[in-house]
Amino acid sequence: MSGGDEYRDSPVRAYVITDGRARPSRNTIGIDTLLLAVDPDKPLPITTSRQHHELLRMCRRLLSLVEAAAYLELPVSVVGVLASDLVDAGRLVARPSIPEATGLDLNTLQEVLDGLRRLR
Repeated sequence: MSGGDEYRDSPVRAYVITDGRARPSRNTIGIDTLLLAVDPDKPLPITTSRQHHELLRMCRRLLSLVEAAAYLELPVSVVGVLASDLVDAGRLVARPSIPEATGLDLNTLQEVLDGLRRLR
């Protein structure tokens, strides 16, 4: 990276954004957690941070925590705390990521095929 392209952030900024919290209030929020806004047009309290507002706006469509962090240009850990605040307030739904499909057992598939053939 050239001198002007380097990412620069301050631990103080992250501390301020999260009110000094280093971890989300929920241990279920991971980098692949999917976030979706609940009633996104309902106004947030006036004391709500700009980052909370922006996260809620982005989550009008399903978005993973890591995607939200990239769009907000904030560390994933910080966005996890913000997302957890909004989940606690009932403004976001956090869903576990969609698990990868597991390989099907060939014996089971053969039994299903044999059973279907017997139905004829």
